[in-house]
Amino acid sequence: MPASPIDDDALDDLEREFLGRVRGRVLEIGAGEGENFGAWHPDVEWTGLEPDASRRAELATRAREWRHEQAPLDAVAERIPLPDASVDAVVGTYVLCSVTDVPAALAEVRRVLVPGGRVVFVDHVAAPRGTFTRFVQRIATPLTKRIDHGCHWDRDTAAALAAAGFVADDARDLRVRTSPFGSIPVLVFDGHAG
Repeated sequence: MPASPIDDDALDDLEREFLGRVRGRVLEIGAGEGENFGAWHPDVEWTGLEPDASRRAELATRAREWRHEQAPLDAVAERIPLPDASVDAVVGTYVLCSVTDVPAALAEVRRVLVPGGRVVFVDHVAAPRGTFTRFVQRIATPLTKRIDHGCHWDRDTAAALAAAGFVADDARDLRVRTSPFGSIPVLVFDGHAG
């Protein structure tokens, strides 16, 4: 029996808990406007990556406010401009649903991670096949790709992470109450490069 849906506040708390687990040199892909800054542990050496120029400008301002001195990288997750094995963890919140090429992005994540490095992802994911929610996702995705920064509501992110060689240490398949679509499936994933 599927778990009861949670609300946005409970999801926010869980996201902050998972993000608070990472330490050391952390790359945040698709960092947006810096919504996650309050969640980082004080010893995190943060680097952000954001391809959208207007979001990156706001991200740079907020990064300085949070005492992260490195300017955000102007790049996409499929081509991360960092050396091999240069970060301890990679984090992405609502990013894998919007990248153009998920396998290429995850290959880049593996490349920049130290051996056994940690990954934390939070993403909209596909509902089980044959459900009404999956039907709605399939119908809505062409629209959400255009109006919501390329978001695909119908991706199987857990399978993509496993195929890329990431092992879950703590993965939660959640249903989050929203409207007008009822509850939407969200994956909260904390794992490592296997």
